Amino acid sequence: MDLNETSHKLDYNTSREKLTMPEYGRNVLKMVEQLKEIPDREKRTEQARAVVKVMELLNPQVHSLDNFEHKLWDHLYMIAGFDLDVDSPYPCPVAETFTTDPVPIPMKGTRIRAFHYGRNIESIINLLCEQPDGEVKTEMIRSLAIYMRTQYLIWNKDSVADETIFADIEKMSDYRLKVPEGLSLSKIAGDANFSRPGMGINVGQPGNGQRNRQRKNNFKRSYKKK
Repeated sequence: MDLNETSHKLDYNTSREKLTMPEYGRNVLKMVEQLKEIPDREKRTEQARAVVKVMELLNPQVHSLDNFEHKLWDHLYMIAGFDLDVDSPYPCPVAETFTTDPVPIPMKGTRIRAFHYGRNIESIINLLCEQPDGEVKTEMIRSLAIYMRTQYLIWNKDSVADETIFADIEKMSDYRLKVPEGLSLSKIAGDANFSRPGMGINVGQPGNGQRNRQRKNNFKRSYKKK
């Protein structure tokens, strides 16, 4: 058989009509096209009810919706291109209600100054600028600095001085916020492990170095017991 002749007989989804409701599949589309060709209105309506039952079986998630039967009939009309003359228990929906463009979500136009800190840090800094000076504000700045240091180490994988974090806080506040003199952050534990979110299946799990230390400690404990 000629190879070119065989290729003409192949039927790919990319060359077929695009499905309006892909969750129901192409066979349901064929059913709807066939029922539209039934001349008798009563038989056409009977076939439409049968198709709705098939759609319910193929898409059981629809049961979680309020008034799911109404949704199924709406879906049937959508598959039929809103051109279906049957005695439906529900009116044919208006096509325009399903084809209107979604309302765009307003996005902040300002650029994030430091991506490794994120935009929320900027909002927190702005709130701190409005707080009165005192011990409470100092502790809030300390907590913010510790969190920013953690974020810094997650994305930069390097040591960072407290002064660097303090300088970033003041810079990101446009120098409206002044870090109190003498403020220091708690030391980072030697076995601390900073991992980026979503980086591999062992995110948040002890690293190789920490696992080796755990094995040594377990060995020491078992040796002492002997």
